[in-house]
Amino acid sequence: MSTVQPVVLSPDPAVLLDFYTQLVGAVPTFRRPARGRAFYLGLRLGDTDLGLVHRPDLDVGTAPRVVLSIEVDDVDGTVARVEALGGTVSRGGQDMPWGQRVAHVLDPDGNPVNLTQPTPA
Repeated sequence: MSTVQPVVLSPDPAVLLDFYTQLVGAVPTFRRPARGRAFYLGLRLGDTDLGLVHRPDLDVGTAPRVVLSIEVDDVDGTVARVEALGGTVSRGGQDMPWGQRVAHVLDPDGNPVNLTQPTPA
């Protein structure tokens, strides 16, 4: 069996750790090294693992390095907290014909994040 784990590169993964824990309830699971500036931070979002890797030479705002799609209980309520946590709202929640409410936001490093919520049939 194979699994895929998204890993986001960041010049300051601690900022992204704060963003994802506060916005969608991600839970820190792993840190290397144990002390000092972290090179790798592992998070758990529902049944998915997300890695944050320190890359000091990375230019924030360049081409996206990953697109995350995160299912939340309330798209609109989650979007309302994005800017206070350092992110940017690109497009607020919209109902899609395939049965999801979707919003597009950027995390503090400019990575695109789709926030999704199933809509009733």
